[in-house]
Amino acid sequence: MAFSIFIVEDDKWYGEILAYHLSLNPDYKVTRYESAKDCLAKLSDKPDLITIDFSLPDMQGDELFRRIREVNPTVPVVIISGQDEVAVAVKLLKMGVSDYLIKDEATKDLLWNSVVKIRENQSLKKEVEHLREELGQKFSFEKSIIGQSDKLKKVFTMMEKAVRTNINVSITGETGTGKEVVAKAIHYNSDRKKKNFIAVNMAAIPKDLVESELFGHEKGAFTGALTRKPGKFEEANGGSIFLDEIAEMDLSLQSKLLRVLQEREVIRIGGNEKVKLDIRLIVATHKNLAEEVKKGNFREDLYFRIMGLPIELPPLRERGNDVLILAKHFADEFAKENKLGAINFTKEAKEKLQQYSFPGNVRELKAVVDLSVVMCDNNEIKADDITFTSTIREDFYGGENKTLRQHTCDIIKYYLSKFDNDVVATAKALDIGKSTIYKMLQDGEIAV
Repeated sequence: MAFSIFIVEDDKWYGEILAYHLSLNPDYKVTRYESAKDCLAKLSDKPDLITIDFSLPDMQGDELFRRIREVNPTVPVVIISGQDEVAVAVKLLKMGVSDYLIKDEATKDLLWNSVVKIRENQSLKKEVEHLREELGQKFSFEKSIIGQSDKLKKVFTMMEKAVRTNINVSITGETGTGKEVVAKAIHYNSDRKKKNFIAVNMAAIPKDLVESELFGHEKGAFTGALTRKPGKFEEANGGSIFLDEIAEMDLSLQSKLLRVLQEREVIRIGGNEKVKLDIRLIVATHKNLAEEVKKGNFREDLYFRIMGLPIELPPLRERGNDVLILAKHFADEFAKENKLGAINFTKEAKEKLQQYSFPGNVRELKAVVDLSVVMCDNNEIKADDITFTSTIREDFYGGENKTLRQHTCDIIKYYLSKFDNDVVATAKALDIGKSTIYKMLQDGEIAV
């Protein structure tokens, strides 16, 4: 498809020179206009690029550029001027023109190079948009989050509510339940899907680098700051930022995050410039944030600011037959990547998967299934091909000779720790009475 270029130049001879030079590329369709009025009348033809003589008889270049932007806010515009005033060039470049060229003997070659660069940038933008559309399809609810359990359907309902607006979203759930997958699915199904999704794991960044990572810094702001560096919030502008493990954020930084969220602007470390933000915030944690507030580990005002729409992801052990649906999905996915053909599970293998609690949740299931596909013969996974390597098993059954009562104490202690000492949640997960746990705590068999 031809690349359409409008040349707006009242000097007929000069305009013909530029048009002839660009027309040497057979991919370019060049159309000349001698007035701003004629150009504006043809904007409905949707040119890919427009060059403008700054001093037209019926309109100055800056005014014509403004009028073009009203009709087509994305078309690249190159200004060609007979004057070399720096102030004029700076003003136009700040307005958003793609290039500013001075009329001289080198203009036609400079214009050629400028058109090549603009066309390359447009191709890259289209490619990025195409990739984002593919990501949107990949992260459709049904494709990215596999399962049919009632608890998962409740998650889908909340996600559908989340994509309708820009409300903040807080995702809770055990490690490995798929919090980032849910965050991506919300972003790529929202009206922000063509903008960036920036994920930050708060637990993975050293404390002394978190502020710079999130909010950026200016050159010379501190030792080692050799250049200006935009932060993750700036990178996410127009899109969504996902702060995983938000409960791990230091209290001193929580106050700065609160200010950024309240003011909708960020100031880089060592700078004074205020960068306006248009972002959607999605946070996640495996901890109970309300409990963290009570303990003094998390600011209450920030807690209410980020909570927004809460989505709680159920652990895999509470999702019933989803274990087998996911296992089949992961097996087929791994087999396809490694060109192994269709994979099946024996009845005994399915029973073994369903009887296991998967403390590592979906992430652990995928690792188990991938290994099972490698270990199986004739593309059929048997019970013996399935190996569970959870660290819980090592903690509970490794090494020491313990009584059944001691093992029971270890298991209850593990789950109490996992659920932030929530006795009700622990009793529910282990399918025992909460009074049993309370008595063991009272008798000193379990210490928290």
